[in-house]
Amino acid sequence: MTLRSAHSAILSTLVLLACSERQTDSPVTAPGAEASVKTRSLEAGAAVLQNRPPVDSLNAYLDGFHFYNGQMRLQMEAHHYCAILNDEVIQCVIYDGNTKDAKLMGVEYIVSAKLFAALPSSERALWHSHVHEVKSGQLIAPGIPQAAEHELMRKIIGTYGKTWHTWHTDMHHDLPMGVPQLMMGFTADGQADPAMVAARNRRFGIDSEVKRRDRADLEAPSIDPGADAWKRGKAFQLGGPNGTFPSEAHPSGETSKPVDGKANATSDKR
Repeated sequence: MTLRSAHSAILSTLVLLACSERQTDSPVTAPGAEASVKTRSLEAGAAVLQNRPPVDSLNAYLDGFHFYNGQMRLQMEAHHYCAILNDEVIQCVIYDGNTKDAKLMGVEYIVSAKLFAALPSSERALWHSHVHEVKSGQLIAPGIPQAAEHELMRKIIGTYGKTWHTWHTDMHHDLPMGVPQLMMGFTADGQADPAMVAARNRRFGIDSEVKRRDRADLEAPSIDPGADAWKRGKAFQLGGPNGTFPSEAHPSGETSKPVDGKANATSDKR
């Protein structure tokens, strides 16, 4: 059995075991009339008759946190449903919850350290490391045995992710308004809102500090200096038509600052 097939087998098993995951509802309700009988019938028919290989390959569920590149105080929980393409590339769709009505919030591409090192420096600036997310216990795989999660984190710890959010439900937008935003992951203690982490932990019945201790044996690889560019004041972000985005205040009370589409100097250095 190859390493890829072994991982795939493990992750497929994990999906079957992950029946105890706690529900997280989307914070917004999309506008529109309730699905009619005809619509529900078409949906049911499609479910029976159509194959969905790309969707069926999403066999790993990860829960973690993101912040808007250049604006660390704008943070949110992110539910990742991922497919392993091979030993060095993973692709994930990101939702704002884990229920049927969860909103598709964005995507994340994850690559190995080897592939990341070969990227141009300008491209590496868009990616974030995963070392702290794993070692801190912030990143979890809900509903699977601790030993299986441990091995999954061993695979992820040395990887890099590029994440774009397209529907900003954390700002209570009930439709995918504005432009995509580049997201980052936390790199040190004291950055993630402790109330946000605690609320997630209560919902899933887990303790990040226990996970931190359990993962102490995971070797923390050196982080490529091209990643996490926001730490060096190079926080690339896309601006909307009026030069800013988002145009509404975040629930934290903070509003966006102008960005120039090249390098936003509003990064929160910690």
